[in-house]
Amino acid sequence: MNDSNHAGKHSLPSLALAAIGVVFGDIGTSPLYALKEAFSPSHGIPLNETSILGVASLLFWAIIIVVSIKYVLFVMRADNNGEGGVLALMALSLRPFGTKTKAAGVLMMLGIFGSCMFYGDAVITPAISVISAVEGLEVAAPKLAHLVVPLTIVILIALFWIQRHGTAVVGRLFGPIMLVWFATIGALGVWHVAQSPGIIAALNPWYAVAFMSAHMLQAYVVLGSVVLVLTGAEALYADMGHFGAKPIRVAWYALVMPSLVLNYFGQAALLMHNPKAIENPFFLLAPEWALLPLVVLSTVATVIASQAVISGAYSLTSQAIQLGYVPRMKVLHTSELAIGQIYVPVVNWLLLAVILCIVIGFKSSDNLAAAYGIAVTATMVITTVLACVVMVNVWNWNKVLVAVIIAVFMTVDLGFFGANLLKVEEGGWLPLGVGALLFFLLMTWYKGRLIVKERTAADGIPLMPFLQGLLAHPPHRVSGTAIYLTGSASLVPVSLLHNLKHNKVLHERTIFLTFVTRDIPYVKDEERMTVKDIGGGLFLVKADYGFNETPDVKAVLLHMGQQHSMTFDMMDTSFFLARETVVPTQLPGMSLWRERVFAWMHQNAAKPTDFFAIPANRVVELGTKIEI
Repeated sequence: MNDSNHAGKHSLPSLALAAIGVVFGDIGTSPLYALKEAFSPSHGIPLNETSILGVASLLFWAIIIVVSIKYVLFVMRADNNGEGGVLALMALSLRPFGTKTKAAGVLMMLGIFGSCMFYGDAVITPAISVISAVEGLEVAAPKLAHLVVPLTIVILIALFWIQRHGTAVVGRLFGPIMLVWFATIGALGVWHVAQSPGIIAALNPWYAVAFMSAHMLQAYVVLGSVVLVLTGAEALYADMGHFGAKPIRVAWYALVMPSLVLNYFGQAALLMHNPKAIENPFFLLAPEWALLPLVVLSTVATVIASQAVISGAYSLTSQAIQLGYVPRMKVLHTSELAIGQIYVPVVNWLLLAVILCIVIGFKSSDNLAAAYGIAVTATMVITTVLACVVMVNVWNWNKVLVAVIIAVFMTVDLGFFGANLLKVEEGGWLPLGVGALLFFLLMTWYKGRLIVKERTAADGIPLMPFLQGLLAHPPHRVSGTAIYLTGSASLVPVSLLHNLKHNKVLHERTIFLTFVTRDIPYVKDEERMTVKDIGGGLFLVKADYGFNETPDVKAVLLHMGQQHSMTFDMMDTSFFLARETVVPTQLPGMSLWRERVFAWMHQNAAKPTDFFAIPANRVVELGTKIEI
């Protein structure tokens, strides 16, 4: 899925327009609250010309260094077969290392923690974006101020309710609407910059340096708010697989970045001659007649920004399931054409529940701003570390050059991260808590699965000698096809042992099917299947899938029919699965309470029949108990 593949299907302008609608929603709606929060009264920064120029300069150079240089120029080069995002980057960085080395373990934990931080971001982005847009009512119609929280709740419930219907239809509108949004915020900025052209001096980084040196600790606290202009930078990289790197770069440099900078400078120019506008500098940019239309446009833009994060949460969950870090969940495809458009019901309703609690608990964008940022900066630090590993071990770049590049990025990232750590007590605990809880659950699931595999392997019987003995002294053969789903291609499936023990029969065609997830996003159709004929009507079949794909048994059977001339009558085919019951014990592995958590997750994971899309009326489940 590189740029050439994308360009073959769509023109660069159409891809850039689509990217504007999907990729830049989060970072594009930051002007609603970022500058306002930088001058929060709690920071104690005076609203004079020097500090306004200093903060505007900080905002500008943060966008240039972190987004334009780090992400757009460097990190987006680290694509995993065209795919981006922290898990794709982790998979890429792991390639030079053995799976059981200490370095691989550290990189894996970093990647998982980064993805958990994304969920911390995903529960705050819809809340702060929508509530900050609806807060425009406080400026446009002060009498309706009491409706801000109820309206926000209604909009969020509606947004999550429509997810199950897919976003294909709404998605076509995203690009044009966001195009109007960026044109509008850019025009508002130009209008005020033209009235106070002196604000252009903030392009000089000296003003940022002078501001930091003059205010020291206060300025460091302000950095925690400056980072709000960068929320959504990770989305540029994460959504690269949908559009390709080039359309995203073109959209960023040609439209998004200029519009954002102009709007921030416009807000700063407004504050220069009207310090009282700090109450809501974004909405006060607009003339009175345009306030209500701007509130409506802002609300639509924030819904689009929230949609991008929600879709990202579905995609990340699907990747994590495939890579083995999350229990199987029901994944629904909402489009027959776009394989990336999925809906995960469990994630959808859990996100909505947490987001509604956040809106009701925090009540305003000012309060939420303190919670925002720490998840974003933590992911930025992890992305920089993983990118460094890729530069040295995958691309074989000069180590001195890499050290210089990473030193600059890490200094900036750690500066932002440290500034946000100061906000833990005010609300930063929320994304950290969400991320830490998810990290614990994901690592428990990963470790538990390894223990289950070890126990199964220790008690398992090697497959090939068993099958040779079985063919030498065959049981009664019955007509039809039996497909045994097995996690290990080298061990006898427990379901086969139980079938032979209880029913004492073997089907005339018996297939042992193993699904394997590779460290690439998509597997080519011609590389999908490996079929080995053992003889006697027995076949070993391995189906390879990428971490962005969802296995489908029906598709596998269709592929076998096309590529290997096998025909399947579903009414004459039975699927045999082992239903594992995990029993926590005092055996070496994890602590007993953690094993109980794993057993609960295992029990509540989606059934294989649902996850692998197996016809429910053709399944035979045979129970087995595994002590861990």
